[in-house]
Amino acid sequence: MRKTKIICTLGPSTDSPEILQAMMENGMDVARFNFSHGSHDEHKRRLEELKALRKKLNLPVAALLDTKGPEIRLRTFEEGKVTLEAGQHFTLTAREVIGTQEICSVSYKNLAQDVHVGSQIMLDDGLISMKVVERTETDVLCLVENGGLVKDRKGVNVPGVHLSMPYMSAQDRADILFGIQEGFDFIAASFCRTAQDVMEIRRLLDEHHSDIRIIAKLENQEGVNNVDEILAVADGVMIARGDMGVEIDFTEIPVIQKDIIAYTLGYGKHVITATQMLDSMITNPRPTRAEITDVANAVYDGTSAIMLSGETAAGRYPVEAVKTMAAIASRTEADINYFGRMRNMTPDIRLGIGGATAHA
Repeated sequence: MRKTKIICTLGPSTDSPEILQAMMENGMDVARFNFSHGSHDEHKRRLEELKALRKKLNLPVAALLDTKGPEIRLRTFEEGKVTLEAGQHFTLTAREVIGTQEICSVSYKNLAQDVHVGSQIMLDDGLISMKVVERTETDVLCLVENGGLVKDRKGVNVPGVHLSMPYMSAQDRADILFGIQEGFDFIAASFCRTAQDVMEIRRLLDEHHSDIRIIAKLENQEGVNNVDEILAVADGVMIARGDMGVEIDFTEIPVIQKDIIAYTLGYGKHVITATQMLDSMITNPRPTRAEITDVANAVYDGTSAIMLSGETAAGRYPVEAVKTMAAIASRTEADINYFGRMRNMTPDIRLGIGGATAHA
């Protein structure tokens, strides 16, 4: 029996009951609902389908609610997208404007107060890089360093800058209350920075007598630095490599991943490795050799679970992606001496996360 659990993100590609059933039959252990997208009605419809199939197939597939979290996004462009050229100026503004080649509104009103001249700003998971050259009360004027196509509502990252926005937004609160009402099993707390962020969610759950488990998503330097205090109050962590690879020097990600997996296992809690594990399978029926090795290495390191995102939510081959991930995990586990690993584990493994924080 496979030990490493597989988390699959639901989306348009999984809306067919036949597809969802095939995913459950071929290895999906947890269904992830991404609350950065979709309405409550849409998520409820998918959850009801999942519950019906759980009963039909007698398979205990858990439901995970992934919060939007304190993220920053662009608003919309007049044409839905623009192409930014290296060397041009581009303004991010708290004012409500129609996006053009020169300016776009952002969802976070205090961005101009939090950044400073010289701050790096990334768009669309780091594909576009800009540097702050001037700021006013509402506007941040940037110099585009690496250009490219940018579309409506893409993410905005500000590496190394502490944002003063509250952790739990009104939207997150409403989503969590929805999750309590509908019977979700886990909450993945996005952009978790401190133990206090986890406790804010925990208090809301306690107020409503809910035992939903909290998985803290580590996505920036602050979260990595505070992993010890976060693990003390969370039920587990997710190594969310997408935003982490934008917020932190990408060469540090493999080191951080290995350190956090080892440290979390020493804590006796769950650790999930996520993002781009089989990314090429969004459009291709077979993974790259590098992706196969990436999944296997996470299993060798002892990750509790591995996650599929766009591969299942919006990909062309959601069932094949699950089958592939299950096959890689099973073959890798067959090569691991679990008895020897457990025998050699002692409390000394919890030497601290200094490795991860020192490298980052």
